[in-house]
Order: sequence, then C-alpha cells, then structure tokens
Amino acid sequence: MGWKDTITIDFSQRGGRPCIRGLRITVSDILNRLAMGMTHDEIISEFPELTEDDIRACLTYAAIVTNL
Repeated sequence: MGWKDTITIDFSQRGGRPCIRGLRITVSDILNRLAMGMTHDEIISEFPELTEDDIRACLTYAAIVTNL
C-alpha cells in the first residue's frame, strides 16, 4: 500500500486537509507530533487506529508535496 492509498482529501472533512484513510487525523497532526519528538509508538498509542505504514505514508506525502 502506497501513500496514495493512505492519504485522502475530502473537502467535507477537516477543511479538505490531507487525512489518513478518511479518518479525522490529518497528515499535519502526525507531522507535528513527530516534530515534537514523539516516537511512532507514542503516536500509535495516542491514535490506536493508525499503523506504522500510515506514519510512513505521512512522511512520504510531506516529502513529495514539499518538492513540488
């Protein structure tokens, strides 16, 4: 599963911000936590519906978007 299968954009949800698998968890929610120094395990503990692949998809998405 690649980031395109994981990151969704729905303009009726969270103002159209990129979310993870249609959940109300945004890519920026995850990136902010990583920037604060949280580990993947800590993030998954806070959001048990997430997986390691979801976090990696956020990082991949951010890398692609910032290189446009």
